[in-house]
Amino acid sequence: MIYLDNAGTTLVSEKVKNAMLPYFDEIYGNASSLHTAGQIAKEKLESAREAVARCIGAEPKEIYFTSGGSESDNWAIESACKYGLIKGKKHIITSAFEHHAILNTLKEKEKQGFEVTYLPVYENGIIKVKDLENAIREDTCLVTIMYANNEIGTIQPIKEIGEICKNAHIPFHTDAVQAASHVSINVKDQNIDMMSISGHKFHAPKGVGVLYCNKSTPLFSFINGGGQERNKRAGTENLAGIIGLSVALEDAVNEMKWVAEKESKLRDKLFTNLSKIPHSKINGDVINRLPNNFNMSFEGIEGESLLLLLDDKGICASSGSACTSGSLDPSHVLLAIGLPHEIAHGSLRLTLSKYTTEKEIDETIKAVPEVVEYLRSISPVWDKLKKGEIKHVI
Repeated sequence: MIYLDNAGTTLVSEKVKNAMLPYFDEIYGNASSLHTAGQIAKEKLESAREAVARCIGAEPKEIYFTSGGSESDNWAIESACKYGLIKGKKHIITSAFEHHAILNTLKEKEKQGFEVTYLPVYENGIIKVKDLENAIREDTCLVTIMYANNEIGTIQPIKEIGEICKNAHIPFHTDAVQAASHVSINVKDQNIDMMSISGHKFHAPKGVGVLYCNKSTPLFSFINGGGQERNKRAGTENLAGIIGLSVALEDAVNEMKWVAEKESKLRDKLFTNLSKIPHSKINGDVINRLPNNFNMSFEGIEGESLLLLLDDKGICASSGSACTSGSLDPSHVLLAIGLPHEIAHGSLRLTLSKYTTEKEIDETIKAVPEVVEYLRSISPVWDKLKKGEIKHVI
């Protein structure tokens, strides 16, 4: 099997698995307990918190462990909105192609009387900071812009956004779920007030994540119960998962340079070869994107059929976010960058990891054109395009 859906999830590395094992049957105390076993667990929990903080340039007391990226996103938005209500501010700024953990939460906020401005992302998949500056109002209580897009991998001008928000005294949250293991992040230098991370995107287990919150940014409790996470998030800590996340994040930061070089080389090989397929289009900026992200559209085919036939050839791919894979609607990300529905439907996302090999990429380069050619041969739309009855869009 060739696994090229690492933006969806990643395998748990051997190092992470080995680091987690003692926390199932040796160091299994409740970190909130006063006995020795609990205090040992507490010590390990805080060591993991310190490790995560080092990786992103934060302080340990600014790190809150969660169940993953969606919870962290929800928590950041809910907290900012609570503080906004106290201050009489009910305006939020985001981008048009955020993850649904952001967009669907903001839809709920709109039902509660908040107003949301959705910044355009243009054909290259990057916002313009001038648009952000123009959108800021006296009653803006939050700016939430993702660090890197989960479908097309484009990286936003985070430091500039952070500086604008700092000068305007507006909390800035970024969903860094896709970015955390692929780009260097320093939350202080980049003026990030809140940031979401999810462990399973960088070879840690599913079900564990992080919300970073600057100590000067108000953070309201999200889950009520016990006093865990400094009385902000109740529930016994997932110590094994937290250890796994901290080890995986440290690995990702330490290996970032060589992994990025390897991934970008293989990604560019995909782009170079698959761009030769007639009437195909690279989605998003070619340069300013994550090193492991490939996304293209092929005219005259359906993405779902493309994925199923690639799966038959042993290649695990995606057409977009795994969180919406059951939807028949075209990707909101591709629509946001201006693709028409019929082209957005025919998209392919391939995302690499440090374990991806050149042989796997070579096999993919051979398989994709074969599948595209077959699907076009049985497509009535492609037949009309060939005959000139309808015009090519790409």
